[in-house]
Amino acid sequence: MSNHNVTRVRRIVFSLYMSGIMSLMMSGIITLINTGLTEGFLSRWGMSFLVAWAVAFPLVIVVAPLAGKLADWSIQKSVNTGKEHS
Repeated sequence: MSNHNVTRVRRIVFSLYMSGIMSLMMSGIITLINTGLTEGFLSRWGMSFLVAWAVAFPLVIVVAPLAGKLADWSIQKSVNTGKEHS
């Protein structure tokens, strides 16, 4: 597999894991806050997770590169500002 293909596959796998983990945690917390730990909690959480993951996965694929560029820009700006004050 070429480096380009490895990079592309890594991006998809990263997006799958990141969106899945975040969707699982966030949907669980929000479901718990909204409905409490009552009968049917796991069912409500499961449905919320599936909806959240279906939305989050494509969003992470699109947004992750932008977030990376913003992080690079912020760090570079911080490094450049530090050099000016030295």
